[in-house]
Amino acid sequence: MVQKTRGAALAVCMVGAMVLAGCAGGAGGPQQASGKLSNDKVVIGVLNDQSGVYKDLSGPNSVVAVKMAIADYKAKYGDKAVAKKIEVVIADHQNKPDIANTKAQEMYERQNADIILDVPTSSAALAVANVAKQQKKLFIDVGAGTTALTGASCNAYTFHWAYDTQMLAKGAASLVKNGGQNWSIVYPDYAFGQDMQKSFTEAVKDAGGTVQQSIPTPFPNDNFATFITKAASSNPDVIATMAAGGDLINFVKQFNQSGMRDQAKLAVGLMFITDIHSLGVDQFAGTSFTDAWYWNFDKTNRAWADRFTKKTHTRPSFAHAANYSAATQYLEAIQRAGTDASDAVIKQLEGKKLNDVFLRNGYVRADHNVIHDTYLAKVKTKDQVKEPWDYEEITNTIPAKEAYGPVSTECKL
Repeated sequence: MVQKTRGAALAVCMVGAMVLAGCAGGAGGPQQASGKLSNDKVVIGVLNDQSGVYKDLSGPNSVVAVKMAIADYKAKYGDKAVAKKIEVVIADHQNKPDIANTKAQEMYERQNADIILDVPTSSAALAVANVAKQQKKLFIDVGAGTTALTGASCNAYTFHWAYDTQMLAKGAASLVKNGGQNWSIVYPDYAFGQDMQKSFTEAVKDAGGTVQQSIPTPFPNDNFATFITKAASSNPDVIATMAAGGDLINFVKQFNQSGMRDQAKLAVGLMFITDIHSLGVDQFAGTSFTDAWYWNFDKTNRAWADRFTKKTHTRPSFAHAANYSAATQYLEAIQRAGTDASDAVIKQLEGKKLNDVFLRNGYVRADHNVIHDTYLAKVKTKDQVKEPWDYEEITNTIPAKEAYGPVSTECKL
């Protein structure tokens, strides 16, 4: 994640107990409603998995997070808000790129969405990015990990907000250094999994390790027994799964049932706190992974998480916090621009340094990858858990400039 030299210090605004970013509007934009809105309102689309394997990690509760951002924006600016009327429209893409493509077109064309947020599943995200380019409307991806969004498939209207596969692979080096020399990687055979397999293989090799096997699986999938047996056949030090959401839960459950935990370390490419909660902390105990955000990392995160929990009765995943951040910074960009016109809003995002409850030392790079500090985490043992959802120990902070790969030479905005 390459950064430019820092400019003026960011201003910090308080809304209740929460720290919000992008409030230093004195440099770069109006602070009151002096511009124009398309259709006299701002329409935010949330397109994600509302009913399938990624429902819990994002799904309906990401809509709640976006609505929290809207409420905080209105409370902050009041009568001076450029966006006085804000609507949220929702659709379920079922993790299928063809449905994502259709739903994105409907949102932009029929529902007059000014922006689409979230979109987990990399193949779906790439489809939506193409629609955003054609429609010349914004798309901020939160839920997908593929580096293609800021690589060969990048475009001027798409931003990648929370994480990517290169960032997730940073944790692989620590496993190699701690005895995990030989790896078997099991990955879902679609854009995200293929990208994860590539990123983790590179990270393992760069750290001095060896990937003995790379084993593709169907997506989605509920039976991993054959693939686990195959992964174990080369007697690896580490068996790594690149599955996520419901597929990850199924994989870990079957991995533990197979008895492989006594023979090889388990590495998880992408894990959300909702995964740990669903299966139980004892099933993941000791597992190390790279995390984009943790609800109990500090007082700022916890204060926002407490507000979220009052509305949802669950603790937020990093996807929930990232959707809040993306909606917040989008509305702040409208405030600075004085309009929701796409090109004007993009100018207010490009090259910006951003700090909020999700983004620490955030920066919008030239390729529209939004880099930020990330974290090495380890799942606690059951006796270490002091309260519900207290599942992670943050062992190290990875600075933004070290957490991501370089700007892709394939990206031509």
